[in-house]
Amino acid sequence: MSASIIAVTNQKGGVGKTTTAVNLATAMAACGLEVLLVDFDPQGNASTGLGIGEEKRQANSYRILTGEAGAGEAILPSPVPGLSILPAVMDLSAAELELSDLDGREFRLAGALESQKKQFHYIIIDCPPSLGLLTVNGLCAAASFMVPLQCEFYALEGLAQLMKTVSVVRANFNPELVLQGIVLTMYDSRNKLSEMVESDVRGHFGEQVYKTVIPRNVRVSEAPSFGKPVLMYDLKCAGAQAYIALAAEVLEQEKQNP
Repeated sequence: MSASIIAVTNQKGGVGKTTTAVNLATAMAACGLEVLLVDFDPQGNASTGLGIGEEKRQANSYRILTGEAGAGEAILPSPVPGLSILPAVMDLSAAELELSDLDGREFRLAGALESQKKQFHYIIIDCPPSLGLLTVNGLCAAASFMVPLQCEFYALEGLAQLMKTVSVVRANFNPELVLQGIVLTMYDSRNKLSEMVESDVRGHFGEQVYKTVIPRNVRVSEAPSFGKPVLMYDLKCAGAQAYIALAAEVLEQEKQNP
């Protein structure tokens, strides 16, 4: 087994990026796969959302970037069977400055994860909401990237900026990087704007937009405060069912494009 590595990225905050990373990883693990979630956002929300307290994060994604720890030391089991996590701490925000003068700084994460590829079927990287060196590291480590896109007015504008960054990464560092897909989040069927954004994004990107849309759902918002993915918090709610459907689409996609 050699892991498929997917970077979940969007430079805009509040679009459901971490929620998507956590719940997609959980749904994949529920299918019997071995999954590693890499928390690569200094806010550490993916770690908190899986109930990993600060005291358990002595070895973390910051320390593997700086070479103070190996990935094997930092990876922890999560409450979800089959799902492991490499946690993050706020120190990660300093990594951009600390690594800026180092050769091969864009490949620090890729190098750290190399030893783990045979342990997992999937590695999901939760990138920070920025287009800096941390996100570039995530994109250089990944085979593909997934973009959660909030159904709001400026959605496509932000996507254009992200695609420019991806073009630079492809041209200079990772020519094999492909778009795994775009997932529409916080969809409100009562809101005409959600329909307009969906129509716009599907018009631009066609089949690259997942059929599954993630609805605006209070249970999805509540789950992280209990240190649980929504699939463990309330499996029957609309949000949990949507993430199960998204995982099924991703796995089907991988079967068709091995």
